[in-house]
Amino acid sequence: MDLRYVLKAGSYYLYDMGEPPSRATGERRFRLKTDDIALAFDQRTGTLHQHGSPTRIQSWAAHARRRLRAAGAQEAANDIVVVSGPLPVDEVNRCLHVAGYCRRLLGRLPSLPHGKWGWPPAGARAARTATA
Repeated sequence: MDLRYVLKAGSYYLYDMGEPPSRATGERRFRLKTDDIALAFDQRTGTLHQHGSPTRIQSWAAHARRRLRAAGAQEAANDIVVVSGPLPVDEVNRCLHVAGYCRRLLGRLPSLPHGKWGWPPAGARAARTATA
């Protein structure tokens, strides 16, 4: 599976890019549509555990922490971090495809732009490159 988030009309759509597009419409079926996104990962290693809608991911993290604490793995339970909100879609996709990238994302979170678009916007990048 080659999962990738795409931003359309202010919502995140999750697609499996390995799935062929529909012959009738030319578009792929989306697996998830959400307004905000959440990532659950291990703080020390940056390993991504879950991604998707914030409500589901927060619930998964609380349950996983509870199970780990019951098994005596207090440190592992404390290492589960959930980051949610309108994150830049290119950063979210890097978390899906680059092992350990979530750890770097956590460190860069204060400097990331608030919102779903990366900074600078793609149009501004292209305009700046053309004028330089």
